Amino acid sequence: MRLLLTHLLVMVFLWSQGASSALAAGTQTAESLSLHGESAILIDALTGQVLYEKNPDARLYPASITKIATGIYAIENGNPDDLVTVSKKARYEEGTRVYLGEGEQVTLRKLEYGLLMHSGNDAATAIAEHLSGTTEQFAEELTRFVKEEIGVQNTHFTNAHGLHDPNHYTTAADMAKIAQYAMKNPTFREIVATNRLPWDGAEWKSELINHNKLIRNYEGATGVKNGFTDQAMHTLVGSAKRGETELIAVTMKAPSSDMAYRDVTAMLDYGFANFETRQIADAGETFTRPAARKGETGARFAAKEDLYATVPIGTKTDISLKPNGRLFVSAGPLTISYPLDRLDSPVEGKAAADSAASQRGQAERAY
Repeated sequence: MRLLLTHLLVMVFLWSQGASSALAAGTQTAESLSLHGESAILIDALTGQVLYEKNPDARLYPASITKIATGIYAIENGNPDDLVTVSKKARYEEGTRVYLGEGEQVTLRKLEYGLLMHSGNDAATAIAEHLSGTTEQFAEELTRFVKEEIGVQNTHFTNAHGLHDPNHYTTAADMAKIAQYAMKNPTFREIVATNRLPWDGAEWKSELINHNKLIRNYEGATGVKNGFTDQAMHTLVGSAKRGETELIAVTMKAPSSDMAYRDVTAMLDYGFANFETRQIADAGETFTRPAARKGETGARFAAKEDLYATVPIGTKTDISLKPNGRLFVSAGPLTISYPLDRLDSPVEGKAAADSAASQRGQAERAY
């Protein structure tokens, strides 16, 4: 199973919202956000660290932000050049459409643009039937995918588009993880960042304009998707990147579209004002803990991947290696631990260290 953060990152957060906001460098605090959505969350897109949350595990209806999951599943599991034949069911799907014609043949990639940019429910159904045979089978496979591949726990899908069903639900925390996973895919990122796209269909010739207003109105916006049904009310997942920091914000069950955008904008503003993503170690970098007694050999450990942490702006990063091989990082009120690989053989360890240092031009760190 691929993990949401990095494959070896295990994070322990020893801070409260109050502590993090009180010690953050910016002037805006978490308490000042006053969000309208019933549930919300803000995370770092790279590390997955939670920077703000409000009822993040409340089970709610997602509406069309479901299509984030449908889109990434289609991108990863389908052939973009496949010709998809539109069924009668897809043609007459309810709600927002890209006006596909029954029997029309459309490439899977074009449907993915119609799905994620224009929120086409007909595109969602056409994709589901093409990949899985039936929409019901697709929903089962999609639910299994987000649980097994992405690692969410409180999500169940019954369709590909998000039209209301009492058994179709998720949480803000789960949607943040799904969006984080999806935004790691270059094709998905390209689609959700596209502002306008000509659409030349059998029954509809027009120009798609991305329904996500953040793309046009928020500095550094990179994605991802909005949604609405009477039962779900307004949902929105938004992402933006400034410098080396990319954030993902989710709000669910907001009373209006304007309030949903205000929620996401406020969370992103808060995140960029107070936090930054900082690299802790390079992949392959080695760390040595000196021998406890004379005559013993010091223990060597190595990072499998690049390690990052999201820290309050202006704080100093302190790093320490524990006897069990965990790398502890402290920055302001935040403490994170990373498991490292043990290099059992001193000879192998030295060779790995020398190789890594040679490649990067840096020295091994000792603790």
